[in-house]
Amino acid sequence: MSTLAPTPALEADRLYRFYHVGDDETLALRGVSMTVAPGEVVAVTGPSGSGKSTLLGCLAGLDEPDGGVVRIDGERLSRRPEQERAMLRGRSIGILYQSSNLVGHLSVEANVALAQQLAGGRTDVAWRSEVLERVDMARRAHARPAELSGGELARAGLAVALANDPAVLLADEPTGELDSVTAHSVLALLRERADAGSGVLVVTHSPDVAEATDREIHLRDGKVHRASS
Repeated sequence: MSTLAPTPALEADRLYRFYHVGDDETLALRGVSMTVAPGEVVAVTGPSGSGKSTLLGCLAGLDEPDGGVVRIDGERLSRRPEQERAMLRGRSIGILYQSSNLVGHLSVEANVALAQQLAGGRTDVAWRSEVLERVDMARRAHARPAELSGGELARAGLAVALANDPAVLLADEPTGELDSVTAHSVLALLRERADAGSGVLVVTHSPDVAEATDREIHLRDGKVHRASS
């Protein structure tokens, strides 16, 4: 008896994205296809201008591809009104930015609560406490971003990304501004998230980060140039 393969946490099918500046057309993505399975950590690498940031924007539903489709946990994200994309993004996608995703005048705990409220997700204190414990920020829950070290900022940003227990976690250069010890800690937290069942995709320039993932997808000129298995 055959068994069905699990639904991918993230699936991109033949994504195209182009931009017009005057009479010039820039093809940022040229038919990019990829999947991330639940429990998997995948790195997207490539030189500047290869399409990594454009791909990340499309996968997060922050940008619409001109062709192709993105699915999150089997649900179509592309070709939907922005309000519907925003709700699905808030409910099912956590995004960790290199420059942090924190509101400066709010405490760490209040930032997590805000992310939950915006997505219509869980808002109970016990759940927020669990998220903060997972990223080792419970003791700094009432601190504001300006009072945090670089490593604490990274972990606080991860707490916000995990606020709604997302099926997919997208991380944009998560170790780019961190020392090696803190970077290792953040990568361990991303692996822990995958072990909990999420699909994790990391956009990175770092060979060391790519080496720590399960697979690498290398972009060049808007296309998949190389993919490890």
